[in-house]
Amino acid sequence: MNLPEKYFNPAARGSTVRRECLAGLTSFMAMSYLIFVVPAMLADAGMPRESAVAATLWVSILATLLMGLWAGFPVGVAPGLGITAFFAYYVCGPAGYTWQTGLGAVFISGVVFLLLTATHLRQKIIDAVPLDLKYAIVVGIGAFIAFIGMKNCGMVAADPSTFVTLGNLAAPETLLAVAGIFLISMLMVLRVPGAILIGILAITVLGMLTGVTSAPQGPLFSTTLPLPGETFLRMDIKGALQHGLISIIFTLTMVDLFDNMGVLIGLSHKAGFMREDGHIENLDRALITDSLATMGSAALGATTATSYLESAAGVAEGGRTGLTAVVIAALFFLALFFAPLVSLVPTFATAPVLIIVGAMMMQDVGRIRFADFTVALPAFLTIVSMPLTFNIATGFGFGFVSWVGIRLLTGRFREVNALMALIALCFAINFSLRLQ
Repeated sequence: MNLPEKYFNPAARGSTVRRECLAGLTSFMAMSYLIFVVPAMLADAGMPRESAVAATLWVSILATLLMGLWAGFPVGVAPGLGITAFFAYYVCGPAGYTWQTGLGAVFISGVVFLLLTATHLRQKIIDAVPLDLKYAIVVGIGAFIAFIGMKNCGMVAADPSTFVTLGNLAAPETLLAVAGIFLISMLMVLRVPGAILIGILAITVLGMLTGVTSAPQGPLFSTTLPLPGETFLRMDIKGALQHGLISIIFTLTMVDLFDNMGVLIGLSHKAGFMREDGHIENLDRALITDSLATMGSAALGATTATSYLESAAGVAEGGRTGLTAVVIAALFFLALFFAPLVSLVPTFATAPVLIIVGAMMMQDVGRIRFADFTVALPAFLTIVSMPLTFNIATGFGFGFVSWVGIRLLTGRFREVNALMALIALCFAINFSLRLQ
C-alpha cells in the first residue's frame, strides 16, 4: 500500500488515488480563475500587485493543504471573491481605510470566527438568522459583485443626473468584456472544464492581438519562488481597533460564517459525508481550518479565506478524501512559478467573471418566500441596498433591522429570537451613529 492510500484510505469512501487526483485537477481548473481575479481586486485596493499575487497563491496552498491533511475534506480554500470585493471596493474605497488597516480587520475577524467555532456559538448565530435572510444575503452579494464587474469593464458609468447609466458600449474594453461574458457562459453551459480560466485567457490574448492591451515584454515564467514580501505581516491590527471597525469586522465575520457553513454543508451532502441526522464528521475541523486560514491570509497580505463552492466540480468527479485537496494545493504551488502571467491579465478580462459569479449567486432568489411581505421587504432591502449603497454591511443592516422591526410592529414577537434582536439592535445603533 502506497502512502496516499495508507494516509487517506480513499477505498473506504468508495474512491481511488487516481480518481482523487483527477478530482483535484478538476477542482483546480474550476477555481483557478481566482489567481487572476483576486489579485486584481487587491491591487485596486492599493496593494503591490506582485505581492498580492504571491499572497493569494500562498494562502490557497497552505489553507487547502490544511483542509486536506487535517480536516480530510476534498475542498479547496482560498481568499473569497465576494469578501475581497468588499475589502477592495468598500473598506479601502468609500470607507477610506488603508489596506494595512483592512488586513488588521481581516485578522480580527479570523480570531472571532475561531472563537465562535471553538465555543460552538457559531451554530447558535447561524440558527438565529432566518433562512430567507441567508438566501437574500447571498443574492445581494451576487448583485454587488456583478455591479462591480459592470463598472470595471465600462458597461455602466457614473451620471450626475441618474447616478448610474449605460456606459460606452463602443469602447474596445467593453466589447471584449461582453465577448468574455458570452464565451464563458457558452463554455459553462457546454460543461467545458476550466471554462472561466479559458475565458479569461482567451479575452486577454484577444486584447493583445487587437492592441487594446500590451503584449508581454518580459519572461512569463519565474525561476525563483515568488513571496509576498511587500504585504507580509503588514496588517495593522492596532489601527483596526483604534478606528473602531466594528461593523466591518462584523460583516467579515458574518459573511465568513455563513459562506463557509453553506459551502461545507452543501459539499458534504454531495460527497455523502452527511448522516441522516445531519451530523457531518470533522465539520468543526473544516471550520477551524477556514478561520486559521483567514488569520494566515491577513498575515500574508490577502483577504478572508473561504471554502470554494467550485470544489463541487471535483466532488462530482469522485473526490471523497483530503487527497483531492492536497492535489489542488500542489497545483496552486506550481502556479506560483507562472505568477508573471497574472500581471498581463487586464481588468476587462476578469470583469466577466464577476458578472457571471453574480448571476450564479442570484439563483438562490427563487428560494425566498416573497409571498409573505414580512419576508419580502427585508429580503428586498438586503438585496438592493448592497449594490445601490456599494456596501455589503449596509445590506446586512437593512435586512436585520427591517426583519425584526416589521415583526415587532405587527405583534409577531415570537418570531424574533433574542440573538436576532441583538444583531438588529447593533446595526440600528451603527446607523444612528451616522446621523450625528
